[in-house]
Amino acid sequence: MEMIRGEREWIDLAKAGDADAFCRLYEMYQARLYRYAYYRLGNESDAEDAVSECVLSAWRQIGALREPDAFPAWIFRILSGCCSRLIREQIRRRNQVSLDDSSDAIPAQADSAQVDNAQADHVQADNALILNDALACLCEEDRNIVLLSAVGGLKSREIAELTGLAPGSVRSRLSRSLKKVRGYFA
Repeated sequence: MEMIRGEREWIDLAKAGDADAFCRLYEMYQARLYRYAYYRLGNESDAEDAVSECVLSAWRQIGALREPDAFPAWIFRILSGCCSRLIREQIRRRNQVSLDDSSDAIPAQADSAQVDNAQADHVQADNALILNDALACLCEEDRNIVLLSAVGGLKSREIAELTGLAPGSVRSRLSRSLKKVRGYFA
């Protein structure tokens, strides 16, 4: 991922403890971070939690960042860890919920304002569901590679650093995964 002009200066200022500079960096990455977390976790609430946790962690650790050019991969590594933790929590919660508990749930009735809002967001929600379904055909590691590339904008070298794979392996897995996802839409 190419750094935006001036981004390196914001990183240097943030490393020196400038909260406004860090906020500026967050603004630059906010949408990509959220999209990555959303498609990895599957819901808005968990995505927001993961991004919040990531940003707090990044703020605490920014002074330890050695190379400003590594910032994109570094912040996505933090977010990936936050998402993995939330996935483990989701699995743990699902395993703790008994079938009896889930049968007691009664769906809430929607009022007309809720219906109007739901209809307004229908297309966006449908697209997100279709993409989530397509990504579900991939194993977790391949899904993560696709999201880091397509949503995070990271290069294969940066993804390789995050995943521990060789850059060539990242490229081939990304290519195969994208073919699978395209096949889902065919």
